[in-house]
Amino acid sequence: MQQREFSANFFKALAHSTRLFIVEQLADGEKCVCELTNMIDADMSTVSRHLAVLKNAGIVSSCKRANQVFYSLRTPCILNFLQCIQAPQDQG
Repeated sequence: MQQREFSANFFKALAHSTRLFIVEQLADGEKCVCELTNMIDADMSTVSRHLAVLKNAGIVSSCKRANQVFYSLRTPCILNFLQCIQAPQDQG
């Protein structure tokens, strides 16, 4: 995949408020699907679908332990980017 396509897919994955919320929650460390489901107040299939989009874009990674899947940020530098794009709104 070319760099531009990868970047476009990366940003498409972030183009949903629920996925942005998931990224923000994972900033505090890895979380299992059940924790994220409770935080988002959505059903597990919906949260899993959002996590799959983020994983396919390379934003999060997963690790299975026993009968639970834990997710963590694969690209923690994204948090700096999110703060950067929030700055103009905070100032204006």
